[in-house]
Amino acid sequence: MTPALAAALCLALAAPPAPAPVMVGSKKFTESVVLAELAAQLVERAGLAAGRRAELGGSRVLWEALLRGDVDAYPEYTGTLTRELLAGEVAADADPEALRAALAARGVVMGAPLGFQDAYAVGLRREVAARLGLDSLSGLANHPGLRLAFSHEFLDRADGWPRLRDRYRLPQRGVRGLDHDLALRALAAGEIDATDLYTTDAEIERDGLVALRDDRGAFPEYQAVLLWRADLERRAPGAAAALRRLEGRIDERAMIAMNARAGLDRVPASRVAAGFLDRAFGPPPDGAPPQEAGLAARLLARTAEHLLLVGVALALAIALALPLGVWAALRPAAGRLILGAVGLVQTIPSLALLVLMIPLLGIGARPAVAALAVYGLLPIVRNVHSGLRGIPPELRESAEALALTRLARLRLVELPLASPSILAGVRTSAVIAVGTATLGALIGAGGYGQPILAGIRLASVPLLLEGAVPAALLALAVEGLFSLVERWLVPRGLRGPSRPAGR
Repeated sequence: MTPALAAALCLALAAPPAPAPVMVGSKKFTESVVLAELAAQLVERAGLAAGRRAELGGSRVLWEALLRGDVDAYPEYTGTLTRELLAGEVAADADPEALRAALAARGVVMGAPLGFQDAYAVGLRREVAARLGLDSLSGLANHPGLRLAFSHEFLDRADGWPRLRDRYRLPQRGVRGLDHDLALRALAAGEIDATDLYTTDAEIERDGLVALRDDRGAFPEYQAVLLWRADLERRAPGAAAALRRLEGRIDERAMIAMNARAGLDRVPASRVAAGFLDRAFGPPPDGAPPQEAGLAARLLARTAEHLLLVGVALALAIALALPLGVWAALRPAAGRLILGAVGLVQTIPSLALLVLMIPLLGIGARPAVAALAVYGLLPIVRNVHSGLRGIPPELRESAEALALTRLARLRLVELPLASPSILAGVRTSAVIAVGTATLGALIGAGGYGQPILAGIRLASVPLLLEGAVPAALLALAVEGLFSLVERWLVPRGLRGPSRPAGR
């Protein structure tokens, strides 16, 4: 090693590690994505690195991620804090100082309001409201036949449909759950009669909707604020000051305009946020706008994320399922329990299984990999079991006649004979993982699910195809890869019939 190289190596080893980026999270609706992008860009303008965990699940997912440290900051609303996240800890009408004290006990800081309120409302098309004479929520009780559909979170939240139904004694039954953006489209198309709105939804003006007056005060105030971890300033000095620059700077009109650009005009949230910050604070010190990744770069990044999820999950599934399948085949009593257990796991909806992993492993790739591995057990366990149990008795007797140990018979005779069945199970598990991994984007795992989620939110077919087409191609590639693996792993005599050679 040359002296120069040795010196460079010593400097590299002695250099302090780069600080972790300030991770900013957002919920799965346009306003939250835009607000999180504003916060992230302000952190970057302060000379700090910022990361994004965009379009995660509902409020509870992000709140728990903040408490665990999976995200450092995210935009929230005061009504959600008092009525949902801190319900029972603070009064429903708690003042800001009481709310800050309750949050501080959890290691969380709440900034001052950003300058606008985004409250819940129930909306109808203007012509329907006029025909029925509806202008307030109390009037809904006189129309039990109205077709109501609300966002899934609104249906379950304490400050959502349960409170609205009880406060106004509403008679409607069979209320459907829909994604918020899909519900707005269904309302505009006349497929439903009413849904929940955010009062800063740009669709209210575009689609001619009427937000019914909350005449009995069912909904609290929902002032938009930023939350961040109390230890953020110690880890990233200047980050909290950067986040506080947004306080009081966004009025309702400005937020609606940004929602319209990002949600209706489909301008990337990074560009929408940069435009607002340039107008509010001037251009960034270096004068360079944020760079938007091109299609090729996005596909490459998403493919790497998706392959990592599928590859690690499949390796874990094989490592767990192979011994379980062998044990199930060798011990019939234990086999019934093992097959029953992995079969029971398979009945859990994949999205539910992903969410169940969050309390154990947080958000991101780890819970997604764990859920995918567990979900991939059944095809492999079942095929290992059936492959070993299906070996003809005469072949087992021939192996025993060779005086091989039990382990040697398993390794040299039985597993090779069962290899076509085992490989078929692994192939099935791999293809399942490719498709199911798209749901990992809901918990911040990335992959092809990220553009699919954005496509659903923005009603963008190109974005949907940006995730769906590569996922389908990857599934086909996995099928082709396993055809090659079969030629390498499965003994020639155990493969399917081959075409006779030509003369």
